[in-house]
Amino acid sequence: MANLWKMSQHGTKKRKLDRSTEDYMYFDSYSDVTIHEEMIADTVRTNTYRLGIFKNSKSIEGKVVLDVGAGTGVLSLFCAQAGARKVYAVEASSIADQAVRIVKLNQMEDTIEVIKATLETIELTEQVDVIVSEWMGYALLHESMLNSVIFARDKWLKPGGLILPSRADLYIAPINDLVVEGRLNFWSTVKAQYGVDMSCMTDFARKCIMNKDITVNPVTVEDVLSHPCKFAELDLNTVTLEQLGDVRGVFSCRCFGSSSIHAFCVWFTVTFPAEEKALVVSTSPFKPETHWKQAVLYLDDAVDVMQDTKVEGEISLYPSEEDSRHICIRVDYVIGEQKKQSKTFSIPDQYLEVK
Repeated sequence: MANLWKMSQHGTKKRKLDRSTEDYMYFDSYSDVTIHEEMIADTVRTNTYRLGIFKNSKSIEGKVVLDVGAGTGVLSLFCAQAGARKVYAVEASSIADQAVRIVKLNQMEDTIEVIKATLETIELTEQVDVIVSEWMGYALLHESMLNSVIFARDKWLKPGGLILPSRADLYIAPINDLVVEGRLNFWSTVKAQYGVDMSCMTDFARKCIMNKDITVNPVTVEDVLSHPCKFAELDLNTVTLEQLGDVRGVFSCRCFGSSSIHAFCVWFTVTFPAEEKALVVSTSPFKPETHWKQAVLYLDDAVDVMQDTKVEGEISLYPSEEDSRHICIRVDYVIGEQKKQSKTFSIPDQYLEVK
């Protein structure tokens, strides 16, 4: 799952939100049709989940399934179609009311029980054999929904039970951004067009554009300047809530050729186990675009590189102090012979609601 936000920059210290306010804002953002339309229309996401569930039908048939953050109930319906005896579809937002209607429309009300509540407050009459959830946010961990999946695993999943998907991997690579380059160069072209020199605006534009926001944009293959570096792997069968409090790793790569690094690009994959070939939802810029796109982390200044320039460092993803459902990303990096640099990025405050 992922929501859309308006890019903004704030210089003042933000007030920490209490957990109930965080949860209200989060669940309210899923009460509108737009985000559900976007997610279901994402064929990479929805088809891979469908195939991942069907390919695990032997583990689902006749079993009890818990769908964490069920939304419109589409994954619950896939599980019912795969032969589940019972599906508990847990959804805290008001979209649960629509899930009830969809389940009834598909004549699955004898199999699927929609529970309108937060996962942490429900009480089930039985343990479950399978947990399914589409919990991923931008840069994988935004929205902190994986915490609920881990809570469900520890409380409700039978020993040896199945989690779909079962693994997540995080990647990073340096990128060039010709759009940003063009926007910065624009101010040097104004004089030729209008006879007014506005080149002094370039530094101001750079500070505005290459800021500390986590920017969500599609990145083209041509913009990626190195092979992907995997810096973290999460096994959903064993990862703990404590470990999710600081997901970190190191990276090292060499650039493909002469260019300028404007940013780092972060993306993820999640994997469904299968008897033959595992199924993967990939948000890589090398794969078809998904609604998650990629998380772009702009440097303060572009850095020129050549073939085989080494880029290395450490990256850490952790919850924001102001809102634990929002992530921060810190990158410590060295490019070529330059000194070590550090920058911390965060999610902008205001969400863009497309009605």
